[in-house]
Order: sequence, then structure tokens, then C-alpha cells
Amino acid sequence: MSQPDPTKHDILFTTPLDKAARFSFDEQVVACFPDMIRRSVPGYGQVLAMLPLFARRHCKYRQQSDDGQRVSRIYDLGCSLGAASMTLAGEFDAKDLQIKAIDISPAMTTEATTLLKDNYPEHDIEVITADIRDIELEPCDMVILNLTLQFLPADDRVTVLEKIYASLSEGGILVLTEKTHAFDEQYDAWLVERYYDFKRANGYTEMEISGKRNALENVLITDTLDEHHARLDQVSFARHLTWFQFLNFVSIVAFK
Repeated sequence: MSQPDPTKHDILFTTPLDKAARFSFDEQVVACFPDMIRRSVPGYGQVLAMLPLFARRHCKYRQQSDDGQRVSRIYDLGCSLGAASMTLAGEFDAKDLQIKAIDISPAMTTEATTLLKDNYPEHDIEVITADIRDIELEPCDMVILNLTLQFLPADDRVTVLEKIYASLSEGGILVLTEKTHAFDEQYDAWLVERYYDFKRANGYTEMEISGKRNALENVLITDTLDEHHARLDQVSFARHLTWFQFLNFVSIVAFK
């Protein structure tokens, strides 16, 4: 089974960058993405590990595949290299799931397609290169939105969530994982500094931390946890809860 190369370390910000440089999900990022996520996103592995458990509880094989079989359809929106899709495929039989993994970055989807085909060739997994704001979602039982909403303009976030809500079957769920900021400035400053401590402990230098922060400015725009829950209320998710938090990273599950 092929896996992302763990030896490809994130060294993107080891030298001073031009002030106009901005973070993008290009071939350079793809090459070191697993290492970047492992060292930059606290709790990401735990979030992935819980996805199959959520799916077993909330995916009831309500959809019908092209060959007439009953399956659970799951969307992995902003799939990057397909880690969520691969985690689910590893815990379900090929006949049980239909996964649609979507990302706007051709570099990401090209690599994700290779990884998923090499590891789970029998599974019904379609990797699509598209902007999640433009696609039509088919009826589904579960939508995964991991570290994706934060890269959309604020005005588009409600629209995407409305589309997700409309596509979900009754009893289906949305798993929303995001980096956040706190409303209280002192609380937020403490969380940010502990997050930088987390990155230092994982081998990032001060230059790398500063370079990444500058590159993401006006590219990754966070909300508060309360803003996320208010937005879910706005799009008619009657029940939603924060099931996981690690520093300023949170994961929410919303029920239809």
C-alpha cells in the first residue's frame, strides 16, 4: 500500500520570504503536506480516527449507487490528500460506502487520486477537482469539512453550509473542523502562544513560525467558536456540539 512519503519534511518557511508571498496548496505544499499537518495541527489524528465511528452511527445506507445497491454516500470537502477518505475506506467494506472527495487544488487531487487508488482500488471513491462553492451535492449521509471553511471568504461560508444542510439525509451529520480564535484578547493570546509552543516542540524555528503566519495572513481567516455555532443555527442545524478541542483547533458535529 502506498502512503504519503513521511520523509518529506515541511521546510517551506526556512528562509525569509518576499513580503507579498502567500500560502497556496501547490506542488511544494503537497510534497510535505503530511508532515506539515502532523506538526502544525494539534489533534488532527484524533479527529480522523473518530470519523469511522461517527459514520457507523449516522450512516444508514439510505442512498442508492449506480448499480442499485444501498450505500452510504459521504462527502470529503476540501479533501487535500484524502486523509479522511482513506481513514473511512480503511474501516468500511468497499460495498458500504460511496465517497466523493473534492478539492480546488489540482496538485492535491492528483496526488489524492493516486494514493486512494493504490490503497483502496475496490472502493467507490471519486476524487473531483472543483470549488466546493460551485458544485451540486447529491443526497448524502455525512459531510466532512476539515480545515476548509476557514479558507473561504466570510460571505461564502453560510452559502456552503446551506448547501450541505440541504444535501444531508434526515439523521445525517456534518463534521466541521476549524482553527478558531477567542473573543477575549487575553484568552486568545494565551492560546496562540501555546500553539506556537506546540509548533516549536515539533521542530519549527521562529523564522518558520513567523513565515507561515505571514503567508497565511488574509488567506486563512478564523471565526470564534460562538460564530461557528451561530452560523450552524442560521442554516437550520437544530443540534450541534463541540466534541473536540485542542488549543485553538476545534471540531463540531452538527445533526440534521
